[in-house]
Amino acid sequence: MTHPSDGPAASGRVLVVEDDPSIRDLVLLHLGLEGLQAIAAGDGHEGLRLAKTSPFDLIVLDVMLPGLDGVTVCRAVRRDSTNGHVPILMLTARRDEADKVLGLESGADDYLTKPFGLREFVARVRALMRRRAARPAAAADHGAPVAAAGITVDPARRQARLDDREIELTAHEFELLYLLAANRGIVFSRESLMGRIWGNDTHITERSVDTLVKRVRRKIESDPAEPRFILTVWGTGYKFTDV
Repeated sequence: MTHPSDGPAASGRVLVVEDDPSIRDLVLLHLGLEGLQAIAAGDGHEGLRLAKTSPFDLIVLDVMLPGLDGVTVCRAVRRDSTNGHVPILMLTARRDEADKVLGLESGADDYLTKPFGLREFVARVRALMRRRAARPAAAADHGAPVAAAGITVDPARRQARLDDREIELTAHEFELLYLLAANRGIVFSRESLMGRIWGNDTHITERSVDTLVKRVRRKIESDPAEPRFILTVWGTGYKFTDV
């Protein structure tokens, strides 16, 4: 249910992985009304196959799927596919906060609980598409590569390395690592990180920042429980080590 004054989202391709035909058809209909080309899959195996073989601008992924569940698919997409940096919107019938955190920790960018209103669904899609469209310009504004404490982050190439190993990062993970490494020793509050990484997205909370930091630490720290790169400043936020 779009609103005439809102205007359509940017054109692009969306992969919809949803096994409930009624929900899938509604999602496909409203993505089409937004001017988006939507490709559907009814189970996790088919969804992952498509994600590994075709480029998309957004993935809408149900958590409870036959074959492979959505969390497994999400992790596989982030780890090994041509769509590793593409925004992922997860759909689920579960309402527990632990399920939401699990989805975000697996690499999802946003999370919508069933039953959901179609206006809210469209708003989330638009926000994720705008965010993706803005990233190339944001990367160009970052300037030169940053090298700090053995980590190199190159915004022009969207590449991060730890010593000689390339680090596979989602778009939000990359933004966080670059921001902190480029300002080593400077403490960023959670609120500041929310604004710099997610912009005006009202669906993001401080818990989202903690989850994102946790995901980056898993990829760059030998012991995420005792981090040496991204440090917690208790009661305030996070900083990149200044040592």
